[in-house]
Amino acid sequence: MTNVPPTPSGLRGAVDLSSLVERAQRPAGQPTGPGAAGPGATGPTGVPGAGVPGSETAGDLTVPSLVLDVTDQSFQDILQLSTIVPVIVDIWAEWCGPCKQLSPILERLTAEYDGRVLLAKVDADTNPQLVQAFQAQSIPTVAAVIAGRPLGLFVGALPEAEVRDVFEQVLQAAEQNGVSGRVTVDGAGVDTEAVEQGEPEPEPLPQHHQAAYDAIEQGDYATAIQEYKTAILQDPHDQMAVAGLAQVSLLDRLAGHTADEIRAAAGAGPHDVEAQLAVADLDISGGHVEDAFGRLLDLVPTVFGDQREALRVRLVEYFELIGAEDPRVVAARRRLASALY
Repeated sequence: MTNVPPTPSGLRGAVDLSSLVERAQRPAGQPTGPGAAGPGATGPTGVPGAGVPGSETAGDLTVPSLVLDVTDQSFQDILQLSTIVPVIVDIWAEWCGPCKQLSPILERLTAEYDGRVLLAKVDADTNPQLVQAFQAQSIPTVAAVIAGRPLGLFVGALPEAEVRDVFEQVLQAAEQNGVSGRVTVDGAGVDTEAVEQGEPEPEPLPQHHQAAYDAIEQGDYATAIQEYKTAILQDPHDQMAVAGLAQVSLLDRLAGHTADEIRAAAGAGPHDVEAQLAVADLDISGGHVEDAFGRLLDLVPTVFGDQREALRVRLVEYFELIGAEDPRVVAARRRLASALY
């Protein structure tokens, strides 16, 4: 288990989410992050004011389901429930292919543990505060909350055996923190076998997307790049393939280089286009979007020919990663057009 946020190497098998991380537009004075809902708030747990941490005893709590849909407003309930049982947090989206592979595994294992763990599902598209609070730059992102404290677990879709190992580690960590209760569903427990039999099959990914995903899982970025390029040739409007290509290309360029090496080279060569492209990749991977844009846009008017084209291509790739509607992309695209034409 690792701390949130995930590192760039943890992006394998995940869909880029950086545009969503910065999309949160909060009203002035509104609290942010987990626990943003006010006192007395109710949520999908159906436990109004479920009690201050430590006020519930093991086995005394009934919930409507072991799998709960959670929002920015209702997350306070999850913090309270996490004082009784550990809560796994699944940050997902409807359009995310890897999410559709991972979510059924999380739900099936939650059912098997029969009240010793809860699963909180967070739709990344509609809950930007939680996305930001967990610093989820890619999805699926999976974390845990134990006694009100978040714990980063993993990013991307993992095989069921590995996810089961993560559940065991979470339960061990929870027990060490005095969280070892159990909840029941409507007072009658849960029929694990029925849940397993009724679990819908995840929608399969398109052929080349699946091949790219498998290659990323193996760390074979070159093959993943070719698979995404093939998908784009077959359908130039395949935006998931375009975004996937941009993401895996970034990972491929960063592979084998340390952050210290990249930053040292960029510091020694402020006008070295290759060195500045490399450190811009590092900025993007760390969520420093404006730094990356500014660095490359400052260089565009100072170079010509192949170097200027290399800067343009890299910036367009970043635009795909961050999202066309992001205000930083809009501003950067306008500035790039002005510098080029």
